[in-house]
Amino acid sequence: MEVTAGAGGLPMTNSRNPVNLGAMVREISAGGVVIREAEDNGWNVAVIEPPTSEPPGGGAGPSPKKSAKKVVLALPKGLVDPGEKADQTALREVHEETGLVATMVTKLGDIKYVYSRSWGDGQRVFKIVSFFLLRYESGEIDDVTEEMRVEVKRALWIPLDEAPRKLAYRGERDMVKRAQQYLQTHNLQGRKS
Repeated sequence: MEVTAGAGGLPMTNSRNPVNLGAMVREISAGGVVIREAEDNGWNVAVIEPPTSEPPGGGAGPSPKKSAKKVVLALPKGLVDPGEKADQTALREVHEETGLVATMVTKLGDIKYVYSRSWGDGQRVFKIVSFFLLRYESGEIDDVTEEMRVEVKRALWIPLDEAPRKLAYRGERDMVKRAQQYLQTHNLQGRKS
């Protein structure tokens, strides 16, 4: 974890957000930017809509982007289970939240942010979410269990080019932009649609 000293020697996660990380709960999560080739030879990306307009601490960033319809779209992600590696978590969470099976392409990066729990103790949490570029292999989008509907109202494909405008959280928009850059510089052979 990269933490630098800021004004007054306080630890900082970035230049605008000094935080006392020692007193905070830490959460480690992982998620996926799942892509598949679209009919127009572009790419689609799998996204989820949480059941409420603002999921508690669910976004990879401090606040959702404003939207007239108040529909929050996010990337599938979740907490890393004990004994699990981040890449395994990304694949598991993608399957649980979207119904899709995907294969690993590459790690895109980490998002780090602080949020306050809107449930229970209201404690501040320092969260790290590792995101991976994944390629769709099989499954039907939105084929998830009833139990998962607590976390996911629906899962859907959207054009990858539209994702930076449609995703609610800045960090996730940045991960999609990284995926787009990767696709521009790497030829993904054997693409599945």
